[in-house]
Amino acid sequence: MTLRSKAKDQIEAAGRRPLLAIDGDSFAHRAYHALPKSIMRRDGRPGGAILGFANFLLKLYLDERPGIVLVGWDTLNVPNRRQMVFPAYQGGRVYDDELLEQLTIIPQFVRACGFANAKTPGYEADDFLAAAVASREKRLGTVIVASGDRDAFQLASDCTTILYPIRAGEMTRIGPSEVEELYGVKPAQVPDFIALRGDPSDRIPGAKGVGASTAASLLRKYGSLECALAEGRFTQQSDELRIYRGIATMDRTAPLPKLRERAPQWRRASALALEWGFVQLANRLAGLSQAV
Repeated sequence: MTLRSKAKDQIEAAGRRPLLAIDGDSFAHRAYHALPKSIMRRDGRPGGAILGFANFLLKLYLDERPGIVLVGWDTLNVPNRRQMVFPAYQGGRVYDDELLEQLTIIPQFVRACGFANAKTPGYEADDFLAAAVASREKRLGTVIVASGDRDAFQLASDCTTILYPIRAGEMTRIGPSEVEELYGVKPAQVPDFIALRGDPSDRIPGAKGVGASTAASLLRKYGSLECALAEGRFTQQSDELRIYRGIATMDRTAPLPKLRERAPQWRRASALALEWGFVQLANRLAGLSQAV
């Protein structure tokens, strides 16, 4: 490929609609806890998380009109890479059987819509989001990342915007300036910030005696955790802090399915929703298929 044709491809990629990358587990969990447990599928099994996620996915697509949609998923039945190096990571989390069963079903709806799923043992959903961002930005494309995990703020850039839920049904847009306003650090420094401050939700202890403001101040002074360690800070915790930073860093090399632009398959998704007994959702999807 000549430099001229490569540049042409990059310009064309930049003009396409954005890639929408979604943390599937994050929003499936939210749907499960937000909707009544009385919502059932036609076969009598729980359906609240499925219905809630389907409605969320549909709204997000219609609001953002992406060219490509990717939904990333955790693999909960085997240890991930973070748990392998730090067994306490996310320790103590317990999931209802009803939620776990629905998590195995929701990707069927994603596929029925014509969208892509990413799920590989050893990786978490946010790793696939990071890999999608790296792949898209390499081609000068834009990305919208929907995640309820603030770790995703490390992905914010001029090309990538984070959609972060702030209350029921409402999302806020996070870019580099919003990350600096919230944390006092740049997006690239977020893993260092988490390593120093800690993250109770993931059971990351952080540096002893360091809170959010001190962590941000240290990173403004030294630039990175590694530079702070090189200057003699936290000598007793250096190995632990490096582990914490690795845990907080999303893996941009996570394996991805083939990502290509294609029209949504609303009619197929409608048929699946009707099979599950979600008549209102099926009718809405059928209406979208007729409008195309």
